[in-house]
Amino acid sequence: MLPIQSILHPTDFSTRSDQAFQLACSLARENNARMIVLHVIDMPTASFKGVSMAPPTPPPSPEEQEALQQQLRTIQPPPGSSFPIEHRLVIGETAPAILQVAKDAHCDLIVMGTHGRTGLSRLLMGSVAEEVLRKAPCPVLSVRGPMAE
Repeated sequence: MLPIQSILHPTDFSTRSDQAFQLACSLARENNARMIVLHVIDMPTASFKGVSMAPPTPPPSPEEQEALQQQLRTIQPPPGSSFPIEHRLVIGETAPAILQVAKDAHCDLIVMGTHGRTGLSRLLMGSVAEEVLRKAPCPVLSVRGPMAE
């Protein structure tokens, strides 16, 4: 079994992210690992062969960022959990930001929810989970649907 000392949990505040967080908490508790809960304020860039196709989206206001930071801090492990937890808010493109945090924080595992898009919606919208799965510097556990009780 791989030693797990640091777990990254990217969240978009969805139900699937909540389910993935519960699993990440169990793994952190069992391994006495630290957990980083990450939310990325998505700032996509539209480019074609390195040339920007649209003006960049303005970053969220300080008030919007503080509201997201407060929402992020509400994500807490169950009472009685004793592993360290850190909350991070990052601005950037979602998948690359997740990958960078995983690399910089030397994470041993990424536990994330996925919306399970298929077909045309996945082709048009892209898939953050898929990109993270393909490029992550560590194993990735993706949670697609409700976990069995």
